[in-house]
Amino acid sequence: MTTGSFTSRDAGAPVAGRAPWIDQQLQSLLAQRGHAWLLAGPSGLGQYELALALVSAWLCEQPTAQGACGHCASCHAIDVRTHADLCVLMPEAVLQALGWPLSEKAQTEIDGKKRKISQEIRVDAMRDAVEFAQRTSGRGRGKAVLVFPAERMNVYTANALLKTLEEPPGDVKFVLTTEAEHQLLPTIRSRCLRHTLLWPEPDAALQWMQQQGVPLAQAPVLLRAAGGRPVDALQMAPISDLWRLIPKAVQRGDAGVFKDWTSAQTVDALQKLCHDLLALKAGAAPRFFDAADLAGKGSWGSLTAWASSLRDIRRNVEHPLNAGLLQEALVSQAQIALNSKPSPHVC
Repeated sequence: MTTGSFTSRDAGAPVAGRAPWIDQQLQSLLAQRGHAWLLAGPSGLGQYELALALVSAWLCEQPTAQGACGHCASCHAIDVRTHADLCVLMPEAVLQALGWPLSEKAQTEIDGKKRKISQEIRVDAMRDAVEFAQRTSGRGRGKAVLVFPAERMNVYTANALLKTLEEPPGDVKFVLTTEAEHQLLPTIRSRCLRHTLLWPEPDAALQWMQQQGVPLAQAPVLLRAAGGRPVDALQMAPISDLWRLIPKAVQRGDAGVFKDWTSAQTVDALQKLCHDLLALKAGAAPRFFDAADLAGKGSWGSLTAWASSLRDIRRNVEHPLNAGLLQEALVSQAQIALNSKPSPHVC
């Protein structure tokens, strides 16, 4: 993720720490024309990093075919999150996580406990973005709107964007990113040029992860745990020592393996475990865990019922539930599924 620090580099040189497959896609996008891009693909492939690199190049005072220069006043303003010609539309929780400031009104409401921080892109923020698009560029390089992740727009927010996206005033450009393209309005999708995020080769992903400080022994475990998605793998680094312990701990009913995890992280790990156990039953190779680490077999019926239950829980996992109690319930459910025996009447 972008750290917000300001470092100088040679014009056109790749950003230190940015993955090479991101730079490759950036150059391809910059060589094409279009006022609105939709970057689509699974999480963890660098959607946000690519979108930020794209808007940085659009607004840069000394851009090259490889992207933004990295040392002009515009690039610095983006690094410190103060660029007057860049509008970033994200759920408030994501803005905070990535170091972007909330609007003064939103910050006051949240600090005053008038409402909770939003997990979706609010229609008020979209209306502010529409008004931003109609203003004159402050630095003379045009304006840019970055929407991440676009599937967090509700129908009212998306409709507020639609007309501006179709008939953009002046010199404004848009980049939307999504890991759930099917959730976007068809009219939003049809008004954007589409780019599918590239999957990096495993060797390239592992090399990049090591450059980010992940130890050589942990990188393959994390990349596998993330399903081959290196940005997600990097975020999982703090739990690398626990990942291989999860199957046996869950089979014992030990919820302590998920200590300090969020509810979403716990559900994600259990879904991956369930997936791999079902894969083994079908004669396929596991994707997220090493086969030697998998414990418990379970029956087809118990595993498929468990998978269905986890899907239902995933839809509501961001609700303010007690994480500890939810983890105990999830592990208890998983223990039953893993230790269930197939019916003697079922082959």
